[in-house]
Amino acid sequence: MKNYTITVNGNVYDVVVEETGAGAVAVAPVARPVTVPKAAPKVTAPAAKAGAGSIRVEAGAAGKVFKLEASVGQAVKAGDPVVIIEAMKMEIPVVAPKDGTVASIDVAVGDAIEAGALLATLN
Repeated sequence: MKNYTITVNGNVYDVVVEETGAGAVAVAPVARPVTVPKAAPKVTAPAAKAGAGSIRVEAGAAGKVFKLEASVGQAVKAGDPVVIIEAMKMEIPVVAPKDGTVASIDVAVGDAIEAGALLATLN
């Protein structure tokens, strides 16, 4: 008989595995799961300057801010990269949806962000 600890979707289960006669394995889970708290990743909250512009530049995917391609006051055209996000070892450019001037940058390099998070605004 062997004891194992298995984690599924953040829930920790202690299980006992018992070998039976012809090499078959029977698994008997322990009565209740043990929940282990995990440190939550830092998620960027909207900053005080959020919404400085009327055109929102939002993340299309969850990830980590890798690089800021534009700065406040810089003129950008539709399709120009504003922020680069790293997700699953890929660099994903988040581009300006319209021509405008960068009014605010609402994230910093290294911030963990969720899909739909406000990254910048344009005027």
